[in-house]
Amino acid sequence: MEVILQKDVKSLGKKGDIVDVAEGYARNYLIPRGLAVEATKGNLKQVSLENKAKRQRQERELKEAQAVAAKLDGQKLQIATKVGEAGKLFGSITNQDIADRLKRQYKVEIDKRKIELEEPIKSLGNYSVTLRIHPKVKAEVIVQVIEG
Repeated sequence: MEVILQKDVKSLGKKGDIVDVAEGYARNYLIPRGLAVEATKGNLKQVSLENKAKRQRQERELKEAQAVAAKLDGQKLQIATKVGEAGKLFGSITNQDIADRLKRQYKVEIDKRKIELEEPIKSLGNYSVTLRIHPKVKAEVIVQVIEG
């Protein structure tokens, strides 16, 4: 019996997949628990429309991410901070500081978790930082820490 999965099922597949299972398994386990529905013409058409909408949304998100990456790639962010002896900072520059500066300077919101900074910046200088804007799109910015 063919069924359309409504939720991810560990041994069968992901949501939206059309799988062939034993009729008893479908009728007694999958369908009553809301994990699957029978693969009728109407249900198949609905799944294809949902998949088409999902693909279009993913393409749109990818294009938006590429536009943001093109805008930010190679740009310089200047962050002024208080400095102590030998160029050491009072405190440090973190992912959140970089995200705030991107928002202020370029009007682009990047989640701080998507900023790849191995450890907080604790001294003056230029640092190359990678931004994961989308799973398939990355951009590189230069963070310039100056005395301020």
